[in-house]
Amino acid sequence: MIKKLLYIDLDGVVADFVTAMNAHPLRYQPPYDKDPDTIPGLFKNLKPIKEAISSVNKLLDSKKYEVYFLSTAPWNNTSAWTDKRIWLEEQFGDKINRKFILTHRKDLVKGDILIDDRPNNGAKDFEGEWIHFGSDTYPNWEITLKHLL
Repeated sequence: MIKKLLYIDLDGVVADFVTAMNAHPLRYQPPYDKDPDTIPGLFKNLKPIKEAISSVNKLLDSKKYEVYFLSTAPWNNTSAWTDKRIWLEEQFGDKINRKFILTHRKDLVKGDILIDDRPNNGAKDFEGEWIHFGSDTYPNWEITLKHLL
């Protein structure tokens, strides 16, 4: 059986970026009030989205999918690049070794399925199936996992 290529976005799908951003003490201070994703260290200690870790582990263990994480990191916050990678390893250990891709053009990545909460950075133009996480059709991990497995 050939495994399908499944890509999972991080922020808003696996990691709760919005809560961390809104709670950060620098959130409403210039220049971060205009670009909150450039707050240094913001991506270090994100809380997981409800049921995300267990659901992603089921997908990682599945014989049906080859899973990669596909994320965008702010160009002007290079610590985010490292922080996202460390966060993934803390959550999933060696299961994610060399399975992390950063890009601002998700539509250029070849694959079968992309789980992403926003249409930005080419997600809506992904060549395979775009699962719009957080939408009415895929509001949470329970429904998303049911669809995939």
